[in-house]
Amino acid sequence: MRVLVIGRGGREHAIVWALSKSPKISKLFCAPGNGGIAGLAECVPISELQFEEISTFAKEQAIDLVMVAPDDPLAAGLVDHLESKGIEAFGPRANAAIIEGSKVFMKELLKKYNIPTAAYETFDAYEPALAYLRSQKAPIVIKADGLAAGKGVTVAQTMEEAEAALRDIMVDQVFGKSGASVVIEEFLTGQEMSLLAFVDGSTVRLMVPSQDHKPVFDNDKGPNTGGMGTYSPLPHIPESIVQEALVNIVQPTADAMVKEGRPFKGVLYAGLILTSNGVKTIEFNARFGDPETQVILPRLKTDLLDIFLAINNGTLAEQPIEWSEDAAVCVIVASGGYPGPYPKGLPITGLENVQDSLVFHAGTALENGQIVTNGGRVLGITGIGKDIVEARQKAYADADRIHFDGKHYRTDIAMKALK
Repeated sequence: MRVLVIGRGGREHAIVWALSKSPKISKLFCAPGNGGIAGLAECVPISELQFEEISTFAKEQAIDLVMVAPDDPLAAGLVDHLESKGIEAFGPRANAAIIEGSKVFMKELLKKYNIPTAAYETFDAYEPALAYLRSQKAPIVIKADGLAAGKGVTVAQTMEEAEAALRDIMVDQVFGKSGASVVIEEFLTGQEMSLLAFVDGSTVRLMVPSQDHKPVFDNDKGPNTGGMGTYSPLPHIPESIVQEALVNIVQPTADAMVKEGRPFKGVLYAGLILTSNGVKTIEFNARFGDPETQVILPRLKTDLLDIFLAINNGTLAEQPIEWSEDAAVCVIVASGGYPGPYPKGLPITGLENVQDSLVFHAGTALENGQIVTNGGRVLGITGIGKDIVEARQKAYADADRIHFDGKHYRTDIAMKALK
């Protein structure tokens, strides 16, 4: 088969890496790809939202499957567009990807079907939102409704911070149309868990659980990022909690989407929190997580392409899926200044010195034969070991072997599993 992956980050590098192991694939493309993906697939200079160019390329190259990885093209309807051209695509259609594309839609779906989540109110005008906010207590969570490159959520520790976030979203419109509506919700405390699932409409098959680290600095300090590291498995979270999440949240959500006439086919990502009142939903995403994918797919023993095809064919229930007992720890190496402004184009050295880890490129480019920085999150260094301790040691040892000006990373990824 000839397969095209859409996207350019660390998640896409991990997907391309997993697909590259499939004996069924004769040619792998990625649009637009990055400096690391170029070593596994032919990178094509087409961006994620160039729908006509993507479908034309797929036709010209006789592509058998287009795997749409990022949130923006899914929400904008790339799968629908490709299907309308007779091209097989993997990922939810726009009417199902709305579960990530609109936080208001997601919260109201959960409320309608009694799926556990934080208490909340939604607003599409600033003054009523501000009046409601002032009747609440900090800490409190402010969320722009639409996609905002993962940056539309503020966990405000003070009311001043909350009011500033609301003003940024609704008055200053820092996220554009994504901030036309907001969700204001209660702050929940507890361990977080990312639970991804393969879904073909009604059948839900959980992947191995993982845990992300959103704040930029050690001990969960500093502003939120797209994710500074992940690990899997979660030895400190019992299997009974995972099953509770499946029975009370993930399966009911898939069933709710079918009832709403929006069957979800693809990868459903549940961002969960383990509260004193049980597991609750923080968010849903309509695709693989980044950087969760960088620890989940290295543990997958089954051919990823087989799973994609089973989902598209509606035969996921019959598809065997096997996971390794190994542990995986991914450390994100970021640009100086991230998640604020950061430089690009800085040479990266030491990649050839990596000994024991998988290196997934997130924000890199290939310029004149040299890998350079091209994003905030630059590399994901994934160590694999018999347990979290070994995987962690490998990841950090190799993170230290790579250099570029201003690089920084958290030093406490996966420590929650060892306490």
